Amino acid sequence: MALPRLHVGEQQHDALARELRRLGTDRKWTELSTILQDAPEMRDAGGGWRKLIVFTEHRDTLHYLVERIGTFLGRPEALVAIHGGLPREQRRAAEAAFKNDPNVLVLVATDAAGEGINLQRAHLMVNYDLPWNPNRLEQRFGRIHRIGQTEVCHLWNLVAHQTREGDVYARLLEKLDRQREALGDTVFDVLGRLTFEGRPLRDLLIEAIRRGDAPEVRAELERIVDSAVDPEHLRRLLEERAIGADVLDMTKVAAVRAEMEQAHARRLQPHYIRSFFLDAFRRLGGAIHQREADRFEITKVPARIRDRAREAGMRPGVLRAYERVVFDKELVAVPGRPMAEFVCPGHPLLEATIDVVLQDHRDLLRRGTVLVDPTDPGDALRALVYLEHSVVDARPGRDGGPSVVSRRLEFVELTEGEARGAGAAPYLDYLPLDPAERPAVDPPIDGAAWLAGPALEARAVGYAIEHLSRAHLAEVRERTLARVAKTREQVHARLTYEINYWDSRAAQLAAQEQAGKQTRLPSIVARQRADELADRLRGRLHELDLEAKVDALPPVVVGGTIVVPQGLLDLLAGRAPETEPELFARRGVVGLGGGLEQRRRSRGVPFGAALREPVGR
Repeated sequence: MALPRLHVGEQQHDALARELRRLGTDRKWTELSTILQDAPEMRDAGGGWRKLIVFTEHRDTLHYLVERIGTFLGRPEALVAIHGGLPREQRRAAEAAFKNDPNVLVLVATDAAGEGINLQRAHLMVNYDLPWNPNRLEQRFGRIHRIGQTEVCHLWNLVAHQTREGDVYARLLEKLDRQREALGDTVFDVLGRLTFEGRPLRDLLIEAIRRGDAPEVRAELERIVDSAVDPEHLRRLLEERAIGADVLDMTKVAAVRAEMEQAHARRLQPHYIRSFFLDAFRRLGGAIHQREADRFEITKVPARIRDRAREAGMRPGVLRAYERVVFDKELVAVPGRPMAEFVCPGHPLLEATIDVVLQDHRDLLRRGTVLVDPTDPGDALRALVYLEHSVVDARPGRDGGPSVVSRRLEFVELTEGEARGAGAAPYLDYLPLDPAERPAVDPPIDGAAWLAGPALEARAVGYAIEHLSRAHLAEVRERTLARVAKTREQVHARLTYEINYWDSRAAQLAAQEQAGKQTRLPSIVARQRADELADRLRGRLHELDLEAKVDALPPVVVGGTIVVPQGLLDLLAGRAPETEPELFARRGVVGLGGGLEQRRRSRGVPFGAALREPVGR
């Protein structure tokens, strides 16, 4: 005989909750602790702990899990948490610690970490609470199942067994897993487009809670779920998704290829960054050790570097240790090895190290050096001036000024009467001056009055403003305005949808309250959520307005070089012009049998190697 359904009042709910708390039995936690202890995927081949992400719906549950997991591990510092109440800087710091600190093993998060964060450093995930929108399952799993992931990803969904809504959700997950075997992992890419005969999953779960005991209702719910994940339906959604993908015509492909080639020519090559960083980092007291080919573990970051990053407001902050760092993007993910942090221009660790080095040695750049152009048979001295040019927007920066969105080194080469742009990295074509030749070139340098005084820098700055900085500004402005317009459209659509939902929900709840009905969610709470989202939309659009106001700062001279043509050196030495192999052999440049063209490709002598003999001007 079926028992009649009971309507439990608030006092009875409280009494039941107190009784459950007194019993101290939490089946969900029991299942999670079983996964932590017994799941073979939790340990690597050496028996060490693998990193794990635990998603939950509510902040109270998050705090509960942080306490329980911290106690279970015996080290509360072994886990970090991300939730919607954390400031952006703290979220980034927690993300960086989870990805790079080998001692941080667990990330507990609400859906604040479900979008916009790359967490492929881990490949294990537990959904402690399941969302009522299946699209959020896709968003969560997408944090680890993404480009760059080299491990098989494992996901545990904790579903309450033998409950009405749990049975519906379990059937959906079982059906999806079955279809995954037939259609592949791409079935999860269309979860957000699943509908259940025009109804969201939330409505089905509520229906199961209210009327799921009735056999005919249970059968109808199962039929609706089965039809939603029917193989033909899923296949159509996948085809529509593929058809809807962007298609590039040949003109766009050519433009993208040209941009990529230009970016590759401008970028500082990884081995330069690695060479500089390893030497500078060790000189500053850091401990870094090679673990695999061109992959390094940092066991100690000097306090001076961490303090500099903190003073400059760099985000995310610099950690005390990094499990792996690399300087080549291709080495970030290596099968069977920990995911590495990509250290490149803009990374706080590299930027803070550069700042500290510049604090100690900035005067060397201003003093300059002398280089030789081995391809110039003439006898006219030149000056190579390098300038730093910044493009900013209207957002406040770290120091209270405008925010720098692009910074670029520009090179201007000057003769006594002319100036020209020297390209992205002209110094790569030059050689260091042989110390034995320095006495011979001093008189011509001292006799070139145009090389002395502030007029030289003024000429270089004027040329850069007129010809180089404008192109830099136009390039950044075009790229930024296109990105801001697209972001504005997406932000407006998403937040407007959410605002409309909570406005409608607040009106429905208010009507129910006026009719004397008891509601699980007060209408004032729904109204507050709508107002908070509206404020968030206004704030985000204002931030995008500031981001779109792109302008340029004047270029600043950071250093210079006197370029001596090979023809002048030959004239002063009284010798006949040499071939490139003879010249390279006499200067001790080895392993460059292909001559200057091979030298350009190999980047054999970095600019830093030439900073030996200051001009003294």
